[in-house]
Amino acid sequence: MNAATQTAPVPAHLQSFLAFDYGQKRTGVASGNRLLKQASPQATISATGDARFAQVDARIREWQPDALVVGVPFHPDGASHENTERARKFARQLHGRFKLPVFEVDERYSTTEALANGAKDADAASACIILEQFLRSLP
Repeated sequence: MNAATQTAPVPAHLQSFLAFDYGQKRTGVASGNRLLKQASPQATISATGDARFAQVDARIREWQPDALVVGVPFHPDGASHENTERARKFARQLHGRFKLPVFEVDERYSTTEALANGAKDADAASACIILEQFLRSLP
């Protein structure tokens, strides 16, 4: 665990969350809360660099989440790869810029699941899957 992301139990006062399915070109977004344990897809961010963070900032101002969730991809055997490190860097940047708690979720197969479910926007659907997986893990 590093300073940016947390794997410890999620404090009960954290109720609302924004989740991100990070990609180099597009980032899926979903919102949800602890009470309903459901996520709603939001418009996918199709930007990179500072433009991406400007759109993230707008979503955070709109939704005012208590914390953020980032999907982190791994190989099927659990090994890290380039995108694992990119997603973790994105999580650290979110924490640094927005000063909110950031939780990482293993997102293996989230895009595959989203596509299998007929998602029109696989990135937003993947963010929903990531967030719902996280919310189901909460007591």
